[in-house]
Amino acid sequence: MTASGPAAGRSMLARGSALLHAFGAGEDEVPLATLAARTGLPKPTVHRLLGQLADLGLVERGDCGGYRLGLTLFELGQRVPYRRLREQALPYLEEMYEATHENVHLAVVEGTDSLFLDKLTGHRSMRIPTQPGARLPAYCTATGKALLAYGPERGLGAVLDQGLRRRTPRTIVLPRLLQEDLVRTRARGYAVNWEEAEVGVSAIAAPVFGPSGAHPVAAISVTGATRGLLLDRIAPVVCAAARALSHQLARAQA
Repeated sequence: MTASGPAAGRSMLARGSALLHAFGAGEDEVPLATLAARTGLPKPTVHRLLGQLADLGLVERGDCGGYRLGLTLFELGQRVPYRRLREQALPYLEEMYEATHENVHLAVVEGTDSLFLDKLTGHRSMRIPTQPGARLPAYCTATGKALLAYGPERGLGAVLDQGLRRRTPRTIVLPRLLQEDLVRTRARGYAVNWEEAEVGVSAIAAPVFGPSGAHPVAAISVTGATRGLLLDRIAPVVCAAARALSHQLARAQA
């Protein structure tokens, strides 16, 4: 993206938002030039916006001259309603981890993506790059497919309209095949991702329903190395946890 591209024509608020989104997950700090390149904004504009964001506590200067996200964003994040969902889900995520010693995720749908709210892992788990706040396309993740399978039709429609981009040799990129996979997901009660987002990594996920029971509010999954992810062992653990959490959410609302 260049300075004359979409970012340059946005409002000041939209430019500030684009700048905040330009910080990648796990980056301690990012140079100004890198932020300018990622947003397509001129360096003077980025410098001015960073100064304003710093005054608001949304970004701060790093030790090496770059910038990082500020603690005010962390503080605001604790007020997001999904924090309550994380707290309610944590005991069930812990049970899933103890039963599998694999990576365990809690995710919700955000646009056409699966957005991870929480993750439990350990020294015996396969190292994978996901972390709370990260997102992946819904069509190639187990959590995303669990949410698409049981969610409203408009969710799948938005995914198909955006297009299915191949991430690995096993990514489903044909709409008909994805729809068939979602039918199988509903039939068995859980979704699977066999190396569709990352080679060597697979996952099993089940939907978590809210008080109404109409559509899922989240999905939980177990993710690990494909060779060690035994479907007949992991799927019952995930499905049992999802049902228990769904009942807990229903009781909390009653």
